[in-house]
Amino acid sequence: MLARMIVMRSFVLAGALSVAGQGYAQDSKTYPRAPTAQYLMSDQKAEIALARSAAPAAVSRDATIQVLAAHGYETVVKGTNGFVCLVERSWMGAVDSPEFWNPKMRGPVCFNPPAVRSVLPITHKRTELALTGLSRSELIAGMQDVVRKKQLPALEPGAMAYMMSKQGQLGDANGHWHPHLMFYSARSDGADWGADAPGSPVLLNPQFQGAPEPLATFIVRVADWSDGTPEPGRGH
Repeated sequence: MLARMIVMRSFVLAGALSVAGQGYAQDSKTYPRAPTAQYLMSDQKAEIALARSAAPAAVSRDATIQVLAAHGYETVVKGTNGFVCLVERSWMGAVDSPEFWNPKMRGPVCFNPPAVRSVLPITHKRTELALTGLSRSELIAGMQDVVRKKQLPALEPGAMAYMMSKQGQLGDANGHWHPHLMFYSARSDGADWGADAPGSPVLLNPQFQGAPEPLATFIVRVADWSDGTPEPGRGH
């Protein structure tokens, strides 16, 4: 129950990541949209390293790396294994999150090939809309239009992502949170996955719950960070 209460109430960004509880903490700060420059990282090498930290080196060292520029994500390293790693920003969180525009949020994520083809386009489209200066309601309306016009690819079976970075910042309340994997499915309340059931390691991420995109994201925590070191309290 405690794990369920604290599961990322604001992200994830993948992120992500969010909480599988009822609403947001009353003391959560509501962020206005910040100037675009605050969402960017001035050190491209640092952003590349942060993106790679999403997954173990055996996965991320041969992955394509994308970094955020003023108008969207750009590929700066062409990989060979079909994975794509990048750092998501706050607008990839739940649409009702008070931290939807938190410029401090950084969510390193590494998508596997099915997710690259069918989930990453959501990140790209939301990001493009966010960087045009739209309000949150306008961005949501824009994504509703994209879904209505069937401009996103269908979700592919086996789509998943790594979020195992020690350096991620998933919101004011969550910080680095926990190393975990994310699995994508059609819209669901989680019952068909046993999500949030007592003793279940599967959590329903509210990232796309109530959002225009017809997806559900499930989180499974893992014991180690991407560099192989154990998370405190969950060592071998």
